Amino acid sequence: MAEEVLTLTDRGLYCPAGDFYIDPWRPVERAIVTHAHSDHARWGMKRYLCSAESERVLRLRLEEGARIDTLAFGESLELHGAKVSLHPAGHILGSAQVRVEVGGQIAVVSGDYKTESDPTCSAFEPIRCHTFVTESTFGLPIYRWAPQTQVFDEVNSWWRENQAKGKASILLGYALGKAQRALAGVDASIGPIFVHGAVHGLTEAYREQGISLPPTRQVWEVEKGFDWSQALIVAPPSAAGSPWVRRFGDHSTAFLSGWMAIRGTRRRRALDRGVALSDHVDWPSLLGAIQATGAEDVWVTH
Repeated sequence: MAEEVLTLTDRGLYCPAGDFYIDPWRPVERAIVTHAHSDHARWGMKRYLCSAESERVLRLRLEEGARIDTLAFGESLELHGAKVSLHPAGHILGSAQVRVEVGGQIAVVSGDYKTESDPTCSAFEPIRCHTFVTESTFGLPIYRWAPQTQVFDEVNSWWRENQAKGKASILLGYALGKAQRALAGVDASIGPIFVHGAVHGLTEAYREQGISLPPTRQVWEVEKGFDWSQALIVAPPSAAGSPWVRRFGDHSTAFLSGWMAIRGTRRRRALDRGVALSDHVDWPSLLGAIQATGAEDVWVTH
C-alpha cells in the first residue's frame, strides 16, 4: 500500500502520483521541504514548497532567488493526483510533517520532530495515517530526555557559577533552532546575552515571526576591554576552540545537544559542560508518536 503513495529513489522519497519529492538529496523539479536545516533543505531545486512559518528562515539558507511556495499548516493542495497538507512537527520554527493522500491511502513523512513543548515553534501534531515515515536520530532506549525545566536550571546554574569565578559563559548550540530555544529557555535576568553572527540573523527571523526572545547583542557591538565575565554568549559549535573565542578571556563552554547524553561524546569534545537538550524525539516519545498515528506500515529513517 505504501508504494502507491511514496517510493524511495536515488534522489530521496518520491510521490509518483503528485510528481514531487520530499527533502530530496539531489536537484529535482519540485521539492517539499520539511524544514530549513541543511540536511533537509538543499540547494538547486527548481521549485520548493514549505510551511508559511518556515519561509523566512528557509530563504536565509538557500540560494538567492530560490522559488519558494508556501502552505499554511492544515491547508490542502492538490498536486496532480495527490492531496498534500503540512502539519507542525515541533522540531524548529516552521518544521512540518508532510501528509500525502493518494486514492484513499495516507502517508505521513515526519521530517525531524519532537513532542516536547517549545515556545519557539508550533507543537507536534499527531496525524492518523496508513504509512508513517519517521526519523530515528535518537532511536535507542538509552535516550530519555530530562524535563526542560531541569535542563535550563542546569544551564542557569552553570552561568551563575561562571560569573562567580569571573568567567565568560559560552553556550554552544546549532545556529538554527537550538540557539533560539536556548535564548527562550535561559533566565535573562542573570546577565547580558550576546550572540555569534551566525546566530544573529536567524534569531531576528524568529522575532519577525512573533517568537518572543530576550534582548541580545552581537559580540562586535561592545568596545575592546569589555568585561565578559557576567555575559552569556550563544554561538554555533564551530566557534569552540576557534580564534573567535579568545576575545572573551577566561571562559567556560557548554554544549546543548542530545548527543551530550553520552559521556564519551562530552570527553571527546573537551567541553566544560555537556547538557542533553534535543530538538528530536527521545526513545519513549518516538514510540508514542508512532503509536498515535495508528499506522499499519512504519518506515524508519536515520
